Parts: sequence; C-alpha cells; structure tokens
Amino acid sequence: MPASTLEHLVEALGAEPISLVTAPRGAATPVTGTLLHEPRAPLPRMDGALLLAVGVPPSEGRTLLPRAVSAGLSGLVVKRYGAPLGDLVNAADEAGLSLLCADDEVSWQQLDALISSALTAVAAPRGGGPAGPHAGDLFSLANAIAGAVGGATAIEDPYQRILAYSTLRGQPIDEERRQGILGLHVPYLEENVPQYRELARTHKALRFPSGSGGLPRLAVGVRAGGELLGSIWVVDAEGDLGEDAFRALEDAGRIAALHLLRARTSHDLARRQRGDLLHRLLADPDSAPVVAPQLGLPLDAPAVVAAFHINAAGHDESWIARAALQLIDLVSLHCEAHFGRHGCALLDGVVYALLPGEAKRDFVADVTARAERALQLPVKAALGSVVPHLRRASDSRRDADTVLRVLAGGDRGFATIEEIRPTVTLMDIGHALPALPRLAEGAGPAIRAHDAAHKTTYTETFLAYFNADGDVRAAAEALTVHPNTLRYRLSRAAELFSLDLADPDTRLVLWLQLRACAPSPAR
Repeated sequence: MPASTLEHLVEALGAEPISLVTAPRGAATPVTGTLLHEPRAPLPRMDGALLLAVGVPPSEGRTLLPRAVSAGLSGLVVKRYGAPLGDLVNAADEAGLSLLCADDEVSWQQLDALISSALTAVAAPRGGGPAGPHAGDLFSLANAIAGAVGGATAIEDPYQRILAYSTLRGQPIDEERRQGILGLHVPYLEENVPQYRELARTHKALRFPSGSGGLPRLAVGVRAGGELLGSIWVVDAEGDLGEDAFRALEDAGRIAALHLLRARTSHDLARRQRGDLLHRLLADPDSAPVVAPQLGLPLDAPAVVAAFHINAAGHDESWIARAALQLIDLVSLHCEAHFGRHGCALLDGVVYALLPGEAKRDFVADVTARAERALQLPVKAALGSVVPHLRRASDSRRDADTVLRVLAGGDRGFATIEEIRPTVTLMDIGHALPALPRLAEGAGPAIRAHDAAHKTTYTETFLAYFNADGDVRAAAEALTVHPNTLRYRLSRAAELFSLDLADPDTRLVLWLQLRACAPSPAR
C-alpha cells in the first residue's frame, strides 16, 4: 500500500483548502491520518498524523508543538484568522514539525473529511481501475470510470443532482439518462426511492434491474467517513458486467470521494463569494461598476431579478436552513446551465438570482416546478421588472419581493410583476394612504371595526359586491348566499353607516378603504 506524504496530500487537495507553510523534515514527511485537538484531553500516540488545531489561534499554536512532537505527529494544521504566522513558523522549524495552513472558510469537519479521503485515494489500488485523485475535473473522472467499469457513467450528489457524466462513444444509454442530463437532475421514478435507500446502507457496489423501460445499472455510494457525499451510476446495457466491474466501481467510489469533497469545497467558497457580491450589489447600487466584472456580468446590459422562497411552515430552523441551501444549489445549477454567468444568493431565507434581461417567465416557472419536485415542498417564485442596467438591480429585487408578498396570501405559486401589477399598485396605494388622514375616517374604518366587534361580514359583502361590478346575483354566488340575503345586508349596512351606494364617489372611496387599506399578507 503506497504511503502518503505531505507533498502528495497538498497536491491532491489543491491550494484552496490547505497549504504547506514549512516542512523542516521535507515534503516527503509521511502522513497517516488526522487528529482533532481537544483542549482538555492528552494527545494520544499517533505516528504520522496531522493535528488539526481546532479553536487555536496562531498566537497560541506554539504551545501545541512540544506535545505534538512527543505524540509522534507529523504536522500541525492551523487557520490564520487574519493573524501573521511568522512566530509560529519559526517555532515549528525549531521543533522539527511541519506547519500547514487551512482556509478560514473551510470547516474543520470538512477539512478532516478532505484529508481522510485524500489519504484513502492515495492508498486505493490502481490495477485496472480509474485514474486516481489527479484525474482532473468530475467529467474526466466520469469518463475514466466509464472506461474502467464498462458503461455510461453519471456522478450524482446526495440530492440526485447530476454533477458530471461520461461522454465516451459507443456506450448505450436510456431515456432516463437523457432526461437526467438535460435537466441535470435524476427524473423522479417511484422505483428509484428504495434503490437510493439501499445504496445509502452499504459500502458495496450494487446491481439494480431495469425499470420503466430503462437499462440495468451498477451503483456505489461515495463516502468520506460516515458522510454520504453522493453516488456513481453505471449503465449495464447488456447485463453482463461482472466481478471486475464491481471491484473497479468500488475503487472508483473511494477515489471519487476526494473529487466530490474538493468540488464541494470549491463550490461552497464560490457560492459564498457570489452571494456576498450580489448582496452588495442589491444593497448598494453604486457598487455595480466594481461588482459586475467579478460576477462576470455586463454593467450596462438589461437585467432582471428572480426570487424563490420555500414554504416550510412547521419545520424546525435547521431543517429549513438545509432546504434553503438545497434550493440555492438547484436554482444556481439551472441558471448556470441556461445563462452561464449569473449571480445567485440566499438572503433572509429568499434565494435571489440576477439574470440577463432576456430571461423569460417560462424559465423561472420551470425552475420553480423542478425545485418543488426535488425538494417535495411548495416553492413560491417571482420575477421582477427588467431594468436597463445593473445599477437598477435593486429595483427589480424590490419588485420581486413585492410579488412574493402578494403570492404568500394565495395558492398561486409563481407570477411576474407585470402579471399582478394592478394588485401591486393597490398595495403601494395602501402603504401611501396613512399620509391621507381623511381615508382613516368615515364608513370604511367603521365597517372594519364593526366586523371585528360583532363578528359580522360587511367588509366581505361589500368587496364581493364591488368585485362583481354591482351585480347582486354574481356577488351572492361568490359568497354562496341567496341574492335576497345579499340585498338585505347591503341595505342594512347602508342604514348603519349612512351610505348612499347610488353615489359613485361614495362607492370609490369605500372600495379604496376596504380594498387598498386591507392588511398585506406576510411572508
């Protein structure tokens, strides 16, 4: 079994999550595993392990060096947190212990999984299996697996999103794979549910029979420690892939863990950066000239903001946060596939996507439908107004937020600002009405107060009557009452509140007071 070294580890992980600061015994120093620092626990003997200095700033790192040397460790991993490393580097050189620096944005848990997967990948048998951790991106890895195992390959994340797929000629595929590649998500099939559950329970490669007119498949879960990172699926077109294929696929699962962790780490960092940039742009229009090039978007081209919100009432906060992250990944994936460069961010529980001005409602509606199918949750979505340049992006976001507030009060799942502009205009009027004291006086407020005090329904009655343009029969049908009952209510209300319903000005002011002053739905 080949031994891993500091050089192998840093090369395999790349520069993003970790870097080698100093190696007094050379980059060929063996690495055997990781050890998490616990302040009150003694360090066990663990030759060749790296000590992850959780919660220890660089200024205090030198206190760990003598203990790490005594425990036979090969190095210390710290985070800068903006502090200089000069003194710690000198102390590490004197102690003869390697020093590595982790990116502040990468969690210790994720770093531990990354290092463990890198060590596993180096130790994995190479034989006839796919290329190791230097195989390149996920698409290169998918091609390598397809060649080694013998069938068209797809690499998925835990949410059945397709991260990469093979493109080798001559390998048969079925309609499920075609649809999955087109949508970058595995189509929902009832028989898939128990298959994914079975795959999550084992470390072995499994064979699944064909279903719904498709082809059989081999599959294996991809893990880092106890965490399921995703899965690999290989089409077995002839149903004749044997033990060698199973072994090659299991080897691929071990190697793919490093790739998936690296991809997730890079993705998490990129997502945070995009989110910060979009947040800045939406909050400060003057930042557009600086932010636009970093998002890869033209400053003076038309743009539009789409907003997506999960209706997750009844779930706890951690569950909602997880669902929101799945939503932003899904929205970002489809926006990137359709438009290339875009901005996507999760702000206050809402996923915002900054899109080119030519983005159509059908695209946003399709993403919304796909999100609901993938998350098994209702998703509300809104498309703001098209603005002439990025300096006005905050205006489009404001419109999208307003549309979401309107949608929150009903069953409709998606709308554009243009489709509900009259309703939105009424909401704006309602917000402006407090500046007109006379509208807080007279029949409208009196009717609302009477309904609240006496459990009557005069507000509902008048709004139905006005919505029906004064047609008593249509209004009665909407309220499911007899027309004579409606006539009596109107007559009684006119008497109670001194109303002349034959006067058009009276009707207009009363409608404004009852309709535009109605409480707006909260999200």
